[in-house]
Amino acid sequence: MTTQTQAGFGLRQTSGALSAHPAEVMPVARPISDQAAPSFKPLPHISPFLLNWFTWYSRRYLRRHFHSLRVSLRGLPPADVELPLVIFSNHAAWWDALVGLVLKAEYFSGRKAFAPIDSKALATYKMFGKLGFYGVEQGTRRGAVQFLRTSENILSDNHSLLVITPQGRFADVRERPVRFEAGLGHLATRVGHAMFLPMATEFVFWEERLPEILVHFGEPVEVSAQHAVAFDAKYWTTLFEQKLEATQNALAAEAKRRDPDEFQTVLRGDAGQGGVYDWWRAVKAKLRGETFRKEHGTK
Repeated sequence: MTTQTQAGFGLRQTSGALSAHPAEVMPVARPISDQAAPSFKPLPHISPFLLNWFTWYSRRYLRRHFHSLRVSLRGLPPADVELPLVIFSNHAAWWDALVGLVLKAEYFSGRKAFAPIDSKALATYKMFGKLGFYGVEQGTRRGAVQFLRTSENILSDNHSLLVITPQGRFADVRERPVRFEAGLGHLATRVGHAMFLPMATEFVFWEERLPEILVHFGEPVEVSAQHAVAFDAKYWTTLFEQKLEATQNALAAEAKRRDPDEFQTVLRGDAGQGGVYDWWRAVKAKLRGETFRKEHGTK
């Protein structure tokens, strides 16, 4: 979207987050009705033991397969947000869920986190319900209402965290323009007060044998009840697409620069080539009186 188009949304800067001017547009009706909706389902019970174990496992597994997990210093998540938080992210790879668990423990440990999942997958992997996943029927109106009702329930708690990949599929990080399914936009029309935070993720190779995981949190959008009723779902969908695209562009520029000093290292895995190659490098360093470092780069 161009700057001119963005200005047409009537946005202003307030306390580091974006808010909307509800007086600049006419209120709209909510497009998804709760009539004939499925009965209310309670939130899944999260097992602290299982969540802690799976987070530990995710750290261990990521260390085995990646050189590092780094978060941009220019794109750190906001601190001390006293509102329900919705993180919407690009869906780059199978690894997203494991990365999310590690980031949750690092930056959002005081929040109870939930995420939607295909109800059929949840029926097969019931353990996911103990980790905060809740089932949603895919491609049906019933499923849309399930998603909205459950998500509204989650966001009624100021200490909650809802994580969504609104593209609804795996998408290349270079894909432009960014396009979402409608669910996130509809959710924004129904919240009482929440913060919506874009998060971009890339999996890239720099100088090591193993790839890097790079993350950049974007500019948060604060949505209150007056904003929710003043703008329709299409407005919010377009705005959130725009915010995530800008966040992905910022991360892409950082990834190209390959400078670890621009990032905070959350997790560090293995480095070097391994085997005979690293053994020979270690021997040469010792003969020269140097300290052997497995990393090929200087960071």
